[in-house]
Amino acid sequence: MLALIMLSANGGWMALLAGAALVAAVLLAVHHAEVVAHKVGEPFGTLILAVAVTVIEVGMIVVLMLAGGPEASKLARDTVFAAVMLVSNGILGVCLLVGGWRYREQDFQIQGASSLLAVMAVLATLTLVLPSFTISAPGPTYTVPQLVFAGAASLVLYGVFVFVQTISHRDYFLTYETNEPDAHAKPPGVREAWLSFFLLVVSLIAVVGLAKALAPYIESGINALHAPKSTVGIVIALLVLLPESYAAIRAARANRLQTSLNLALGSGLASIGLTIPTVAALSVYLDRPLALGLDSRNMILLGLTFIVGTLTLGTGRTTILQGAVHLVVLGAYLVLAFIP
Repeated sequence: MLALIMLSANGGWMALLAGAALVAAVLLAVHHAEVVAHKVGEPFGTLILAVAVTVIEVGMIVVLMLAGGPEASKLARDTVFAAVMLVSNGILGVCLLVGGWRYREQDFQIQGASSLLAVMAVLATLTLVLPSFTISAPGPTYTVPQLVFAGAASLVLYGVFVFVQTISHRDYFLTYETNEPDAHAKPPGVREAWLSFFLLVVSLIAVVGLAKALAPYIESGINALHAPKSTVGIVIALLVLLPESYAAIRAARANRLQTSLNLALGSGLASIGLTIPTVAALSVYLDRPLALGLDSRNMILLGLTFIVGTLTLGTGRTTILQGAVHLVVLGAYLVLAFIP
């Protein structure tokens, strides 16, 4: 969005109108997702939004990878890493800050939150860290057998997590009772829920279409900022995560922190568990290079994120302090991304 503002003089009213339409599409997506979530209940509702938004992310990455040059081989890595950092520090940090400011302390299910973080840490290490240390292929890449294993392992582990979240240990991811009136509102009817599901899909498609239309303006803005090409992944992740960010912050304000955690961490987990297998399969099928390994600076930030996340989610209660800590980590990531 900063890029859009800076290049408004170059893009004119078209960029501003497309940006406004993007915000409107995001708000509509959030509204219809909340209707569907209210009908199906937790944790299925947040899972629907996480998977839907991640499918959109995969589509954007694939389109840009096919259309891009050599730098496109790093796009999946940059976008997935940006998504992990934004959800684990940005969305989570804002939710903790907003909820802690309004309620002083908030509760959540330790079993569910720790499960989300543990799976995300394993998948992030497998897909974003280990490729920088393998020796069978040059650069931060996997060989084809290694890539196949990483993609299959990510998909299987994500599938096991979904089974645990929705069937075998569903109660680990349920929100505590709250006195907010919205939490006890009457669920919508079947017809209204299906209509909202259809409009949710339409809204998410609109988000992708508008984001694609804004892509040239975004690229021009990044060039105007003299920022590294890797920041394109941050912009994509920001656009894709807008619906979940808004929904997660609203849930925190309603004292439903577990829902916020399901949305924030669940979207990061889905981003790795679905995006990496898809781009890995595409890379093998089209025989295109795929750079996954992070550099040492970003590995340190990733490790710090999981250490802080473990400390934050280890007690079952949060305050504004944890939110501030996560936002500082996010600030360090963004500053070093634009000014390496």
